Amino acid sequence: MPDPRVSRLADLVIRYSTEVREGDFAVITGSYAALPLIKELVRAILESGGNPAVYFREEELEEVFYKYAKDEQLEFVNPLSRLMVEKADVRISVLSYTHTKYLSTVNPEKIKKRMAAHRELTEIFMKRDAEGSLRWNVVPYPTKALAQEAEMSLVDYEDFVYKACMVDREDPVAAWREQAERQAKIVDLLSKISEIRVIGEKTDLTVKVDGRKWINDDGKKNMPGGEVFTGPIEDSVEGEIYFEYPAIWRGIVVEGIQLKFEKGVVVEAKALRKGEYLKKILETDEGAKRVGEFAFGLNYSITRFTRNILFDEKIGGTLHIAVGAGYPITGSQNKSSIHWDMIKDMRKGKVYADGELIYENGKFLANE
Repeated sequence: MPDPRVSRLADLVIRYSTEVREGDFAVITGSYAALPLIKELVRAILESGGNPAVYFREEELEEVFYKYAKDEQLEFVNPLSRLMVEKADVRISVLSYTHTKYLSTVNPEKIKKRMAAHRELTEIFMKRDAEGSLRWNVVPYPTKALAQEAEMSLVDYEDFVYKACMVDREDPVAAWREQAERQAKIVDLLSKISEIRVIGEKTDLTVKVDGRKWINDDGKKNMPGGEVFTGPIEDSVEGEIYFEYPAIWRGIVVEGIQLKFEKGVVVEAKALRKGEYLKKILETDEGAKRVGEFAFGLNYSITRFTRNILFDEKIGGTLHIAVGAGYPITGSQNKSSIHWDMIKDMRKGKVYADGELIYENGKFLANE
């Protein structure tokens, strides 16, 4: 008998987040560590009339791949991967790492080649998301490795995960609908502005968002949800920004990142740790040096950094940008094979909209 919270999480993802319907082709990816949740997802898909397919991915296999793959193999695009991106009605990715730094010794050039080869698949995914032909969700399953990264016991981490997803509540769907309503008010506010200026530690950054669409992440795409985001005008980002929290890409931890932008492009990139790796990833392609996403974290039940971007980008009182691919649904035209989120603590910062203070010390003033 699975933990009842696991069953509730599966039902929430299938019936609320992705709304699986009769005849849907629903693809699930995850590791064997997440088998209890994957089984419940399959059960919920079948009960909803969908057709599930499970694709297991293991860190050890990726380690072998990057160790032995030659250039032509790094650049090969698996037809099955293409099929899933092109044909699935629903795609559910279960985050269930058993080793969080398995790529730490891989040559960044290999990762760069691999990501560049998959750029087309990323673009197909983004396009289908924008047109509404693909419903997707990223959902966590607590593992010992993730608990260790968060510096928590497994039992405490399980409680943290299920609380953040609100499946510890009697009616998780109702709870997420309430969160959606609160965030909708912020989306309405931001949709009326053209320029945002961020002031904080080592930060004075301006982005233009006029004509771009703000998205309410209410648990439909990510579980847990808890952010609002858009894609800024590609050549508008100006100034500097410092990220207090580490930024993690494919298990590699980069700390103390400072980026300087001119006409939307990163012209200077520094980091206290793994600075050369940061520069390598930013050179993946032309779009990797531009901002594809600008977002505010609004899940105030998430108060600590866990080294898991699914949670960390939602921390109440933060904002984050992603260098690389933007979501076409926002109006973003930035294309890249990467999408790397970087988080800034704003609990001692300010945000101005068209010159007016709208956000201070981690909260929107209109919502206080």
